[in-house]
Amino acid sequence: MIQINNIVKNFGDVQVLGGLTLEIPKGEITCLLGASGAGKTTLIRIIMGALQPDAGQVTIDGTPMPNLAILNRIGFMPQDDALYNNLTAMENLRFYAGLHHVGKAAFASRAEALLGLVGLENDAKRMVGNFSGGMRKRLSLAVMAIAEPDILLLDEPTVGLDPVLRRSIWDQFHRWRDDGKTLIVSTHVMDEVEFCDRAILLRNGQVNAYDTVENLRRLSPDGHIEQLFFRKEEPK
Repeated sequence: MIQINNIVKNFGDVQVLGGLTLEIPKGEITCLLGASGAGKTTLIRIIMGALQPDAGQVTIDGTPMPNLAILNRIGFMPQDDALYNNLTAMENLRFYAGLHHVGKAAFASRAEALLGLVGLENDAKRMVGNFSGGMRKRLSLAVMAIAEPDILLLDEPTVGLDPVLRRSIWDQFHRWRDDGKTLIVSTHVMDEVEFCDRAILLRNGQVNAYDTVENLRRLSPDGHIEQLFFRKEEPK
């Protein structure tokens, strides 16, 4: 269970998150839905302990964040990649596997499968400096998963991907969910909420709605969840 308790975050005079309180259950895919600037990236970084809130606290399984033991269970995929241009795709995977103390046998079994998942199996020996933006994003997803974390924080993971690959990656998200992993996926693409179990609708650092996707559809006057962004009141 991820508990977000009255989180406030300001950057200078701008309030980015205004007192968010949420509980995110284990073993589900929770969509963090909102436009650019809604506070999605800030919230993800606070959840993992990379950014301190000005008020409030995040706990994971009852442990206040940041906490090194919990951090070792988290896989984080940022919007902007943290890849090494002078290494190949496979060498990047090997480097990050080493940081997480992934053994040689485990690495050998995971790396090829992950490169296949993201459509880079034929580019394992290419220098990442020669990759396109979409290829770098796909490799970042593989890097995030190499240590098999049980909490996945994914910031806009499918932006710039073609529809076929995007759907195959969502299929993998569902498999991870079915294996008991907890996923938080931020997106501004409205149709991606349909692939999730529940959704947090963020607007200007406030929660417009938070519930299961099925319940949010019922709350909307026409069954389209995006309509809830225009509601000022909290859903009943």
